[in-house]
Amino acid sequence: MNSLEGVFVVGLTGQTGAGKSTVSKVFAGNGFAIIDADRIARIVVEKGTPCLDEISDFFGEEILREDGSLDRRALAAIVFSDKTKLETLNTIIYPYITGEILRQIRSHSEQGEKLILLDAPTLFESRADDFCEIIISVLADPEIRESRITVRDGLTQEEAQKRMNSQLDEEFFRSHSDYIISNNGSLETVTGISKEVSDKIRELYSKRTDPAV
Repeated sequence: MNSLEGVFVVGLTGQTGAGKSTVSKVFAGNGFAIIDADRIARIVVEKGTPCLDEISDFFGEEILREDGSLDRRALAAIVFSDKTKLETLNTIIYPYITGEILRQIRSHSEQGEKLILLDAPTLFESRADDFCEIIISVLADPEIRESRITVRDGLTQEEAQKRMNSQLDEEFFRSHSDYIISNNGSLETVTGISKEVSDKIRELYSKRTDPAV
């Protein structure tokens, strides 16, 4: 029997600093299994992995710490200042990320968890949107996002802007998503909207799996 039968994957993406983690927590609380692509991106570049070996072969040992682990800040300084090098990094890392995403989807499915939220900042760039039935994008105004990521990641204003500028623009997210969640207001507001969207998707999933519902 195909363990992926009945799987329903919802993609969650959006702009850096828009507040995806808040939305993801609401979906988790509403019974969705969560796959965190950010966490996967860290796992695939751990010390000694084939992916990190490929990255260091291309970018040089200056992106490694003395113990052989990845110096994320050093790599970020290189790729977020050079679009071509960022594209090269993505070409190396995305196959490893998507492979692990598929492994986790299968694992959840085998455990009977068929309703899955894939939380992936680079959902479209990695082509992981191909796995998704529905796509949700979380957006927020630029000044709000800049403030959030400078605090969250300990970045300078310039570093924050480089990361923001490296992403797809707002219009792309709007034109490629089934739902848009704007997160410019209070925590209570975005939590309420997220709960409403997750309820709608659960209802859609129930109708697909049991037409009598």
